[in-house]
Order: sequence, then C-alpha cells, then structure tokens
Amino acid sequence: MIIIQLTGLSGTGKTTLACNVKAMLIKLQYKAEVIDGDAYRQTLCKDLGFSKADRIENIRRLGILANVLARNEVITIMAAINPYESVRQELKSQNNFVHTVWVDCNLETLIQRDTKGLYRRAILPNGHPEKIINFTGIDDPFEIPENPDLVIDTNTTSEKDSSQILLDYILSQI
Repeated sequence: MIIIQLTGLSGTGKTTLACNVKAMLIKLQYKAEVIDGDAYRQTLCKDLGFSKADRIENIRRLGILANVLARNEVITIMAAINPYESVRQELKSQNNFVHTVWVDCNLETLIQRDTKGLYRRAILPNGHPEKIINFTGIDDPFEIPENPDLVIDTNTTSEKDSSQILLDYILSQI
C-alpha cells in the first residue's frame, strides 16, 4: 500500500489535510488511517520529550505503526512535524511505498494563524515564564525536505484544494 509522511511546521495544516483526505479515501471505499503526531504523543509516545533524540524516536515509533497498517493494505497518512531529514529518509528507505509530502507555509502566516497559541509563546523573550523553548521553526531546527515527493503550500492553496491535491497524488501512486 502507501504511507504518506506529511512534514511541516506546527500549524501548516497537516492534521486537517490528513483527516480530510482520509474521509475522501473512505468515501471512495479505500481503507485509510491517520497517525497524528499530537495524538500519539499522548499515548504511544507519552514518555518522549522534545530533544532531538526523542523527536527521532517519536517518528520511528510512528513509522513502525504506519508500516503495520500499510502491510494490512491501509493507506496511512502520518501527520507529524518530523523536522529532521535523516529520519524522514530513514523511514523512506525502509519501504518503497513511503512518500514524503512537505506541507509548507511561511512563518508569518503561521504566527498569524496560531490557533493553539504556541508561536505566541515561542517568541516571548527568554526568561518569560510562559515561553516555550525548543519550538520547531523558532529556536529548534526544521530541515526543509531535500527531495519531497510533493509540496503543498497551505499559505497560497485553500484547504479544499490542498486536500484534493493530496488525494489526487495518493490515487496516482496506488
């Protein structure tokens, strides 16, 4: 089957896209599942923090789950920040059915959207009691994917169009 690893900064729309496309695939009578990085951090990965090693381990665990689902003919969409190119490539090298989709959006738009208030807290001055440290894209790295299979720019593309682009891509690959 196929595994789509959506990668991008917080707030780019990875989970929204994944859930929209899952619903579209199910409507077309495909088996599909979303592995949402935020949701799995509360269960399967709740023992992990946000160090580089923990972020890598988080993706490895999600990748194992994705592989199990894909082996059972479930189209699997991983929606996680997944900031390091090395772990994206590691996951991709395990199977030829892993595709990387970069969900891109400029930082200015993400700060304006900031539905969870995370960017507001991340850009607070050092020492502020509410400041989030090690926030990807602010004071922790996000490595731009070197050769993504698909790029969706949610800054300029609507949610509906972004979902359709991802759906069309998946259907062309299965």
